[in-house]
Amino acid sequence: MNQNRPVASVVSVVHLLAPKYRMARRRAEQSGGRGRVLLMSSVGLIFWLMLFAIVFRMLRYFKATPGLGDVLAVKLLGVILLAFLSVLLLSNIITALSAFFLASDLELLQAAPVESVKIYLARLIETMMQSSWMVVLVLIPVLSAYAISFKAGPSFFLVSFIAVPAYLVLPAVVGTAMTLVLVNVFPARRARDLLALIALFGATGVILMFRLLRPEQLVRPEGFRDLVDFVAALNTPSSVWLPSEWAAEALLAPVGVRYLAGDLFPLLLLVTTAAAFIVLGAWLHERLYREGFSRAQEGAELKHGVSSKPALLERSFSVLPPTARSLVAKDIRTFFRDTTQWSQLILLAVLVVIYVYNIKVLPIWSGEQLSFLMINIVSFLNLGLAGFVLAAIAARFIFPAISLEGRTLWLLRSSPLDLRSLLWCKYWVGIAPLLILAVSLTVGTNLILRVDSIMMVLSIITIVMMTFAIASIALGYGAVFPRFETDNAADISTGFGGMIFMMSAIGYLVAVVALEAWPVYSILRSRSEGLPLTSAQLTALGVGLGLALLVTTIAIVIPLREARRRIEVLDH
Repeated sequence: MNQNRPVASVVSVVHLLAPKYRMARRRAEQSGGRGRVLLMSSVGLIFWLMLFAIVFRMLRYFKATPGLGDVLAVKLLGVILLAFLSVLLLSNIITALSAFFLASDLELLQAAPVESVKIYLARLIETMMQSSWMVVLVLIPVLSAYAISFKAGPSFFLVSFIAVPAYLVLPAVVGTAMTLVLVNVFPARRARDLLALIALFGATGVILMFRLLRPEQLVRPEGFRDLVDFVAALNTPSSVWLPSEWAAEALLAPVGVRYLAGDLFPLLLLVTTAAAFIVLGAWLHERLYREGFSRAQEGAELKHGVSSKPALLERSFSVLPPTARSLVAKDIRTFFRDTTQWSQLILLAVLVVIYVYNIKVLPIWSGEQLSFLMINIVSFLNLGLAGFVLAAIAARFIFPAISLEGRTLWLLRSSPLDLRSLLWCKYWVGIAPLLILAVSLTVGTNLILRVDSIMMVLSIITIVMMTFAIASIALGYGAVFPRFETDNAADISTGFGGMIFMMSAIGYLVAVVALEAWPVYSILRSRSEGLPLTSAQLTALGVGLGLALLVTTIAIVIPLREARRRIEVLDH
C-alpha cells in the first residue's frame, strides 16, 4: 500500500461493506443447527417449486394461444415486475432511513476521513440488498419458468445478470432520495413514523390498483365484447416510462419472443438509466446529506401536561381485576402509540375489503348459475381461506406480543405481578378483535353467497373454534421463540418462529376442514336433492364436529400450557 496516498482514497466501498458482511455471516452461523437450516431450506424449496409450477403452467397456456401468446408472456412478466417495483420502492424508503440516518456506526463514519460518495455507494448497496433479497428469491423460479418454457440459451442468463441488478438499483436510488429529502424537512425520529404511514398508504394503493384491474380477465378472453377491448386491457398498466416494462422486454428479447427478436435497446435503456440515477443520487447526497444527518441527531419532543385518556381507558375495563385492567390498558396504549403497529390496521382493512370483494365478484349469480350444492361447498371452503387470513393477522399482532415485553420484563419480574396474568391478558386482548373480525367475515361472505341456514350456523361455530385455536398457537409459539432484542413487531413475526407458527396454523386448518368435509358434503347433497337427513348422516356430522373440537381443544390447551411454562421460567 502506498503510504503517501490519503486515507480517504485508500478506503474503498468494499472496505465499508466488509463489517456488514462479517456481521451477516456471524449471525448466520449463530442462527441455529442443521435442523433449522434444513427445515427452512425445505420450505423455501417447496415454495419455489409451487411458484415455478404456476408460472410454467400459465406460460404453456399462453404459448398455446396463437398470435397472442408472446404478448401475454411479456405482459405477465411486466405485471410481476411492476408489482415488485412498487414493493421495492416502499421497502427501500423505509430501509434507507435506518441505513443512512439511524444506524449506530454513522457517527464513526462521518468522523472518519472517507469520501462522501463512497459512503453513499456503500449505504446504497446495503439498502438495496436488505430491501431486495426477497424479491430476488421470488424472481429465481419465475425466470426459471420462462427460461425452460422458451428454451432459453446462455444469452438469457447473461442478460438476466445485467438487467436484474439494474432493475433493482432504480427503486433503491429513488427511495433513498425520497428519504433524504424527507429527513431534511422532518426530524428523522418523526420521519420514521411518517415513512411508515407513507409505506402503508402506498401498499394500500398498489393492492387496490391491482385488484381493481382484475388481471384474471386476461386468461378469460371470452369475457370481453371484442378484440379491441381485449387489446385495450392488455395495455392497461403498460407505459414506456416504467422500468418494469424495460426489464421485461430486455429479459425476453433473447428467448425468441417474435416482436422483440434480440432487441438490445430495452437493456441499454435500463442500464444507462440506472447509471444516471446513481450519479444523480450521489449529487443529491453531497448537497443534502450533512444537513439531514445533523437534523437526525435532534432529540424527541416531550409533551407537557397530564392526559385524561389513560384514566378513561382503565375505567372502560372496570369489570376486570386491577392487575388485568392495568395490563390491558397498557397494551392498548402501547399499540396505538406505535405508528408501525396501528398503521397496519389500514392495510388490514384493505385486505379484508379485497377479500370480501373477491367473494362478491365470483361468477355465481351471473352467467351459468351454480347449483345449491356448489354454492354451499364454496362457502365451506371459504372457512379455510378465512382461517388463513386470521392466521396471517395473528402472526402480525398476537405472535410478537410476548417479545414486545422484552425491555420491560425485568420490571415485571421485580414486581409482585404473576406473569401468568400477563399471558392471559395478552391472549384475550389479541383474541377479542380477532373474533369480531372472524365472525363478521364469515357472516358477511355467507350472506353474499346466500348459503343455507345449516351452513351458516356450522360456519360460525367452526370459525369461532378456529379463532381460539389460532390465537393460542400464535401466543404459544411467540413465547417459545421470543425475540427480545427487537421492538419491531414486523421483524419478530418474520423469523423462524413465525414460519413454524404459520406452518402449524395451516396444518390445523387443513385438519379441521378435512374432518368436517365429508359429513358436511353428504348433508348438503341430500338437502340439494330434497332428501330427508338420515341418522347415519347426523351421526357422521356429530363425529366430524367432535373430532374437530378435539383437535381444536388440543390446539388451544397445549400451546397455552407451553407458553405458561416459558413465562414461569422467565419469572425465575
